[in-house]
Amino acid sequence: MTNDKLRIIIVGGGIAGLTSAIALRAANRQIIVLEQSRLNREIGALISLQPNASRIMETTWGLGAEMEEARGMVDEGLRIFDTDGSLVNEIPLLSKTEYGGSRIIYHRNDLHEALKSAATSSHRNGEPVTIRVSSRVVSCDPSEGKVILESGEVLTADVIIGADGIHSVLRKSVIEEEPAAMPTGTSAYRLMIPSEVLEEQEPQFCTKINPRDPYTSMIVGHSCRLVMGPGRRGDMYGVVAMVPDERMNEDPSLRQSWVSEGSMSKLLDTFAEFPSWLTSIFKHSPELGLWQLRDMDPLSTWHRGRVFLIGDAAHPMLPTQGQGASQSIEDAEAVGAFFEDIEQSPSMEQLERIFEKIFRSRHERVSLIQGYSRQAAKPGTVKEQKTVTMKPDEFMDYNCMYRGAKKWLQTVSPV
Repeated sequence: MTNDKLRIIIVGGGIAGLTSAIALRAANRQIIVLEQSRLNREIGALISLQPNASRIMETTWGLGAEMEEARGMVDEGLRIFDTDGSLVNEIPLLSKTEYGGSRIIYHRNDLHEALKSAATSSHRNGEPVTIRVSSRVVSCDPSEGKVILESGEVLTADVIIGADGIHSVLRKSVIEEEPAAMPTGTSAYRLMIPSEVLEEQEPQFCTKINPRDPYTSMIVGHSCRLVMGPGRRGDMYGVVAMVPDERMNEDPSLRQSWVSEGSMSKLLDTFAEFPSWLTSIFKHSPELGLWQLRDMDPLSTWHRGRVFLIGDAAHPMLPTQGQGASQSIEDAEAVGAFFEDIEQSPSMEQLERIFEKIFRSRHERVSLIQGYSRQAAKPGTVKEQKTVTMKPDEFMDYNCMYRGAKKWLQTVSPV
């Protein structure tokens, strides 16, 4: 391997891959992101970044201008309604100024485009990142630092970051006995509706829940859960409808990815017990995604040879705490922090030490958040290897007071 530049390949062009590319940009580095899709775009859905992640984006990486372009919306709190539309409880989210960031809601595609712009910008440190689309990785040799594309092309790098999601190909090269992603008994629909359409055609809904108010709204009933909120500064309204698999009118085993298309008639059948003022809004969504929620027990390691796994490839988790994307961003910050002083190709011994520091700074924290997210999905019914005993507000502090991987490694966190 040449020592001219530190060569980095990132497999996966989603949020984990792009943020790790941003974090790793520096002088004397060549970074290539390999994305299997042809367009490298996200489909329509809202996504939240928690204060622990939004602080990294703005303060650590200086992405203020890019995030402004992404039209994020600060979430001021959680409102819980009953099925009659009456407000039952309200939990503000702006009172914790010590978090150093806000919970911000983005349209997934807007966030993705902003991150791609930052990664490829000529105005940031280091060379712009190269993004190669239609570059599906089918196998990897961790010892040699090689990835093999579906086309047969072989690419070599000093460092390979596996950010290729829950169905990761690179995970197979790191873990000898790869664990399966486990169905959790819950599936979820995603809907996106223009707020203007709701205001014009669903006045009964809007009198109960204002689609432009900067709040996440939740309605639980009949063993189902609706989580709703605005995005694109109030112009779009997102709905996630979570359903026990046994209550669905679709076969969840056929829906292994959230990009699968759902059936509107079957969604309405599933929510037939809910009031019409609520379910009547569903039909206005031009897209209907359906995916079976799956997660995975913590892995024993995230690295082998020149490969390091991050994001859903390393620790897929349920959306009940809204921490999936935020933990990927924490991973990216950790990778950037521990490679900060590395300018040339590291030896295998040096790389092992770096990878192990990153792993130790992340594994315990992420595993706990994984467990809590699973526990919150089925409270009182899921047995965890490590029971989370903190109260919800204490766990919120645990999530959001994070100040980076190096500082975390120096402290013993309460569990």
